[in-house]
Amino acid sequence: MARRDWHMTEIEGGVALSRTGRGRLDVLAETVLPAARPGRVAHQVRQDVWRALRRVRGFSPVVHVQRLGGELRVVAGGQVSGRVPPDASARIAAVLADRGNRARWVAHAGRGEPRAAPERHS
Repeated sequence: MARRDWHMTEIEGGVALSRTGRGRLDVLAETVLPAARPGRVAHQVRQDVWRALRRVRGFSPVVHVQRLGGELRVVAGGQVSGRVPPDASARIAAVLADRGNRARWVAHAGRGEPRAAPERHS
């Protein structure tokens, strides 16, 4: 599904990303990341959570990313139209705890706000 087919909604201090625009969190896990652009982090987390749970019938990822001081609070999971596997939260938590994933998400999103253009010297 293309990036434009996902709904990004502003929530207090951040963004919520879901397919429907009002995604339910039937299963979830949370983590805290260093400051980065919330929208980019949300898309990266969504992709990895989807990869981990794509075989769960009726699963649709939902990610909330909120700024908390110099950090980001990430709540990832999704809605399931069917039976929620007993290990679903643990699988999401493993995705969120993976050091490689975390480093990639923050690198992709860039730390903090977009950088200013470098000064030009004539």
